[in-house]
Amino acid sequence: MQWYVKVLQNYTGFQGRAARTEYWMFVLFNVIVSIVLSIVESVTHLGSYLTGIYSLAVLLPSLAVGARRLHDTGRSGWWLLLSIIPLIGAIILLIYTVQDSQESENQYGPNPKLEFTK
Repeated sequence: MQWYVKVLQNYTGFQGRAARTEYWMFVLFNVIVSIVLSIVESVTHLGSYLTGIYSLAVLLPSLAVGARRLHDTGRSGWWLLLSIIPLIGAIILLIYTVQDSQESENQYGPNPKLEFTK
């Protein structure tokens, strides 16, 4: 839960780097919340209003943490535009986001793994 809150607090922070743990915990929590909201909508016959509102609410934080995750691998956040390309773009972004951090400081900042060990 702390990873999710950390990303939401830094929702406009497109600078810096995000470790794999931060990124994937945020994605996991979003998937869980979306599933729960879908079940609630299904049971109450609400349509997809709740998931739509939730998706809009986390759009900017999702883009920000995605850009920071790409920064951690040494890539520009503009690589997120690959998601426009059906299937291939998603596969490439998946590969980029599961890669390990660059060991040392890069142009986007210090390695976030080193901050956790302090």
